[in-house]
Amino acid sequence: MAYQTIIVNKKGYVGVITLNRPENLNTFSTKLSEELNKALKDLDRDTGIRVVVIKGKGKHFSAGIDLNEMEGKSAIETRNWIRAMDEHNFTIARMDKPVIACVHGAIVANGMGLACACDLTVASEDAKFGTTAINIGLYCFGPSASLSRCIGKKRALELLLSGEVIDAAKALEWGLVNRVVPKEKLEVEAMSLAAELANKNPVALKMGKKSYYAMSDMRYEEALTYLGEAFSLLCCTEDAKEGVDAFLNKREPKWS
Repeated sequence: MAYQTIIVNKKGYVGVITLNRPENLNTFSTKLSEELNKALKDLDRDTGIRVVVIKGKGKHFSAGIDLNEMEGKSAIETRNWIRAMDEHNFTIARMDKPVIACVHGAIVANGMGLACACDLTVASEDAKFGTTAINIGLYCFGPSASLSRCIGKKRALELLLSGEVIDAAKALEWGLVNRVVPKEKLEVEAMSLAAELANKNPVALKMGKKSYYAMSDMRYEEALTYLGEAFSLLCCTEDAKEGVDAFLNKREPKWS
């Protein structure tokens, strides 16, 4: 498919989605939201892809929602528009495959929400993070869900209510990102992490991610029971048996 606002490439087992509205700071238009969501679903269905990376073209990852689209909408139209802006957050959580955010420059508002919704995040040293909608009389409702799950109540509310922008070092300290690297090494580091995951048992990746999201809101004992059942199912798969045999016999596994 020919996309207008994103670029999709495949590098081995890794699918790469590039937000491609650099002249608009990669803000989320309706078109970008729809195309991003479709690309995520397509790559999740692609049996040749095991990991997905999302990055931004130009000087910034994403500066949030394109506010030019707000004007003139009815209440119902606004509700549908906002739902479209948030749809990728649902999709990423439901995907079988890990999704890595590769971020630089401004990562604010809906851009922050996307980075937090991804399973892992690699940031460049120049990255700036913020839920800045409060500064223009709005509020980052959608991003608050994934943000709070990354860093907890106190720090999430500090960012959401103040609109403060923090640097990559603080984002790493607070648990917003997994790794911070020099800008010139950003894509290499993100692709290296993606390749590392792509070499793992794809069945274990799928079941592991699914079980993590499923158990997150369970009671402790319920979560332990659920995870035990998931582990027993994984142990019975051919790829799990292959992984154990390869380990015991000191060879590289061959995943199905």
